[in-house]
Amino acid sequence: MAGTEWRVDEESSGTRLDKFLADATRLRSRGRALEALERGKIYLNDNEASLGDAGRRLVTGDVVRAWLDRPGSSRRLSRTGVVAGVDIVYEDDELIVVNKPAGILTVPLERRPDALSVLGQLEDRFRSHGRKRVFPVHRIDQNTSGLVLFAKHTSAQRTLKEQFKRREPRRVYWALVYGTPDPPEGTWRDVLVWDEKALIQKETHPRDPRGQEAISRYSVLEAFTDASLIEVTLKTGRRNQIRIQARLRGHTLVGEDRYVYGPGSLRTIDFGRQALHARRLSIRHPTDGRSLEFEAPLPADFLELLTRLRGHR
Repeated sequence: MAGTEWRVDEESSGTRLDKFLADATRLRSRGRALEALERGKIYLNDNEASLGDAGRRLVTGDVVRAWLDRPGSSRRLSRTGVVAGVDIVYEDDELIVVNKPAGILTVPLERRPDALSVLGQLEDRFRSHGRKRVFPVHRIDQNTSGLVLFAKHTSAQRTLKEQFKRREPRRVYWALVYGTPDPPEGTWRDVLVWDEKALIQKETHPRDPRGQEAISRYSVLEAFTDASLIEVTLKTGRRNQIRIQARLRGHTLVGEDRYVYGPGSLRTIDFGRQALHARRLSIRHPTDGRSLEFEAPLPADFLELLTRLRGHR
């Protein structure tokens, strides 16, 4: 990989990455530094740095590399903000990442053709620009908020879906659950079967030919009096996976209205949906293979719930 390389010395140790790049001997301004980070032109210790790494503190021995003529990085591809009612986290010629609010479907359902969906919103937006179709790559539940990925072409959709089949993307969720998982971090492994009549996941035995493996990695981020904030990283992507796996261990999600059976399912905290948010998503770009990482801030209702729980601790 071509580019200009700098090794961090003791004098620069503790400096923010964007400030280090903005130095007069390097990129000469903070604006150029942020633009280079946004366009994927900066590497830290051979890993691509993103705009989210701008505030990272460097340490002695770190290697910072600027690949200013990197192919495909000459145009500004990302765009953040609400466009035609859709909160777009990232957009380029191949894909769109949306921060979906709770209460909206990812894609339309046959049994609910009139319900609002992100796919419908995107297609309405693009129809006015001469584009007819947008293609979903994965889904999150209607009452789950956070990051959802769409493709602009069938070829990009196919490539991205293949990544998901190979379990390559990193999908990180934050959830509020009743109780505190013990131990505070670990792995959940289950075999699940989808009940087409009840439209829920059920636990089944490992030899069930209909069963599918479900694996999640969890860690407790913060514990309250009656609940905990946990981070869950999906290794597999089954429908309702986090909701059922948490319930199977007696840690029903706050606000859950489907997986609420059995001991430990009492609902004492008022919240209008399951407290689940798709926080971070990492994929490889379908065209050039570069790493892309996205993050969606917690929505207002989730933040308000956290404030309440902290006040009762």
